[in-house]
Amino acid sequence: MDRTGIRFLFLAPAGVSLLLGLYAATALLGFDVPPLADRVAASHGALMVFGFVGTLIVLERAVAIKRWWAFSAPALLGLGSLLVLAPLPSWLGRTAIAIGALGLLLIYRSIWRRQAMTAVAIQFLGGVNLQVAAILWLANVPVAHLIPAFSAFLVLTIAGERLELARLTLRGTHPGRGLLWASLSLTGCVSLALCVPALGYPLFGLALLWVVCWLFLHDVARRTLGSFGLPRYMAACLLSGYAWLVVAGGIWLVGGAATSGPTYDAVIHAVLLGFTLSMIMAHAPVILPAVLRRPLPYRPIMYLPVALLHASLVLRVLFGDARGLPHLLQLGGSLNITALLLFIVIAVVSAALGPLHQGKPARPVRKDRR
Repeated sequence: MDRTGIRFLFLAPAGVSLLLGLYAATALLGFDVPPLADRVAASHGALMVFGFVGTLIVLERAVAIKRWWAFSAPALLGLGSLLVLAPLPSWLGRTAIAIGALGLLLIYRSIWRRQAMTAVAIQFLGGVNLQVAAILWLANVPVAHLIPAFSAFLVLTIAGERLELARLTLRGTHPGRGLLWASLSLTGCVSLALCVPALGYPLFGLALLWVVCWLFLHDVARRTLGSFGLPRYMAACLLSGYAWLVVAGGIWLVGGAATSGPTYDAVIHAVLLGFTLSMIMAHAPVILPAVLRRPLPYRPIMYLPVALLHASLVLRVLFGDARGLPHLLQLGGSLNITALLLFIVIAVVSAALGPLHQGKPARPVRKDRR
């Protein structure tokens, strides 16, 4: 089996986690579906973060450093997520996930040795939050209390990536120092939210808004939004994802701790759908070819699932949750799932069709014919 086939094997548990997570989401929305095992429904959030998004992120990092041992980290995250769902003691899967999260920290340590940059330090902080979440889940802390750690992992991973792209346009001898301080504050507030929720959650929301403000001000997406093709598509996904972080940060800042009910539903899906899925849709044409060695050409139709995702999330959060309209929450949630599945179908078809054939370049206009 070639390297591409092996990497597909690493992605398989992530795909299974995604499908089971979406199935659990359908059940949690109240649709009449065949019953799930209790542990599947209870592990919905953990499946999506550890099993799906976490495995994708860690696999990309493992491919980047090209060390054989690094691939054990995504393997353990994916395998651990499946073991959690199996009729086995849950601590087996959760232990594998915790070890896989530790593997991500070792990967960042290896990257830091090669290139000690602020961007790597921020991504390392994101990995610390994943490790904290894994250890707490191993200790049977409910998933609802892990949302700040999950959010910090996802946000800081992306923030570090964006800083690396923006550093050429930043001035000063320490580019990104403001983002580093915001990232440290966000990580500190994760612990505070666990220990003193009444104080920690509002401060976590404030720190999150600090991170988002930095990204809005310095991310190159603001400039590339006026371009064409893939750069413009990525910029649209990124900026719309940041907008959902503003919503989540504002909810935490004003509403404080929420581990159930409409406020909880609104804030977790603002982060895990509005932000995280936007980032996946933005970076898929760049990251997946690097991981799988197969091109994923950008096509304008990719805007369709992005638009559906955000429109359905507005319906779910701003009408279903905020106004207490369960039928709109259910409709918005079902369209959230549809948007993700539609993006997957478009990505698979786009990869199967291969790169777009460019026409012949236009001839330059002669000055005497202008």
